[in-house]
Amino acid sequence: MNTQPIHFHPKPETFRQNAAGALADAPLRQSLRTAMDMLMTRRKGVLSDEQELQALRTLCAQIRQRALSRLPELLEQLEANLIRLGVKVHWAETPDEACRIIHGIMAEKDGRLMVKGKSMVSEEIELNHYLKDRGMEAVESDLGEYIVQMAGEKPTHIVMPAIHKTKQQVSELFHRRIGTPLTDDVDALTGYARQALRDIYRRADVGLSGVNFAVAETGTLCLVENEGNGRLTTTVPPVHIAITGIEKVVAELSDIPPLYSLLPRSAIGQPVTTYFNMITGPRRCTELDGPQEMHLVLLDNGRSQAYADEQMRQTLQCIRCGACMNHCPVYTRIGGAAYGTTYPGPIGEIISPHLMGLEATKDLPTASSLCGACAEVCPVRIPIPELLVRLREEAQRPPTEAVPNPVRGQGASHSLGEQLAWRTFNGIFSGKKTYRAFGWAATTFRALTPPKQAGWTQNHVPLKPAAKTLHQMVAERQQNR
Repeated sequence: MNTQPIHFHPKPETFRQNAAGALADAPLRQSLRTAMDMLMTRRKGVLSDEQELQALRTLCAQIRQRALSRLPELLEQLEANLIRLGVKVHWAETPDEACRIIHGIMAEKDGRLMVKGKSMVSEEIELNHYLKDRGMEAVESDLGEYIVQMAGEKPTHIVMPAIHKTKQQVSELFHRRIGTPLTDDVDALTGYARQALRDIYRRADVGLSGVNFAVAETGTLCLVENEGNGRLTTTVPPVHIAITGIEKVVAELSDIPPLYSLLPRSAIGQPVTTYFNMITGPRRCTELDGPQEMHLVLLDNGRSQAYADEQMRQTLQCIRCGACMNHCPVYTRIGGAAYGTTYPGPIGEIISPHLMGLEATKDLPTASSLCGACAEVCPVRIPIPELLVRLREEAQRPPTEAVPNPVRGQGASHSLGEQLAWRTFNGIFSGKKTYRAFGWAATTFRALTPPKQAGWTQNHVPLKPAAKTLHQMVAERQQNR
């Protein structure tokens, strides 16, 4: 089954054009509005006790901060316990290295087919394309991921990859690609996908999953899901490969209940998920199911850079619930595809510069009204607006003005024209005489104000000086008295 047609994917470098196209897409706007309203309402319903919510947010933030403060030590402890349990641990600094490791495991087993549970990190490294280029096939088993893979698209939401699709669009896609009847019945569509995927599970040589939490104390890998595809992916194929970012580690097993309590409620307004998998190695000799061999790939890909900066380290607290997206006035109007990154929305705006560099993502930190809704709903209290302001400053800062631990690509948005404009502004407003002279000239020659003003008039009326300066109006008022 060919599930990977070649389609054009937006890039973060063209974010402004991508966003303009998304704003003109009426069906997309309607799908997003309906979905986001539903998610916000459901979250509010299951987190109605404000006192409990704030106490739990504080606790979860402390758990994540404590783990990050000991990250190198905990990663070594995790590795030692996983090896003791029979898991082979691999370290990857870059996406290419991670892909090569996974490809090598499959090649060693003469594998040709991989079935995948939901894994944003595998999207981050573009594993599916890497394997396809080498004659191997990777099939997504999460329903949303299965839909967007079949459509040749990328996930547009961390938790609900196909949230931008209507049921009519999914029905037409299934009809065209796997020959199912056209229907508006969501349950029937789900059944068609389940039936098609059952054969994939039976034939798959390798199963790949993500990791929600990795417990250093016990070597336990925790996987949160609702469809059962994660459990099938990690138990049916003879080889299980888990992949995660190095930041997902927590210190103790007792850290999991608070995080798990808040994750599904923040993500989809659900008290608990249908499945919570705790994986502790490959199949033992006394067990009837499970993989014969298990691997864990720990990916860096810019995370160490964020970790090295005390302020940006807070980015790594994220537990990938997606609540910030659901409440963001920008994301809810343009969707995830416009960002051109694996992680869209507010959290993607602060993560992607570390993964891809500011050169490619310089416009993303500006895709925010700084209203603070993302910080208010974040279950681990990441100060997203503060980090966005920091990234905006670094994108504009002249490369010659070095700062400690700069984000890769500092000064990506800096230009000589902007530098000249700010120097002019500074010259005008730093002295009394120049300020008053500028005010007089602006009011006297206000009729010469151009109707088009760079990027400002794309979304605003032209700026035009007042007929009189403030000093002139105050002087007139005093005379009238």
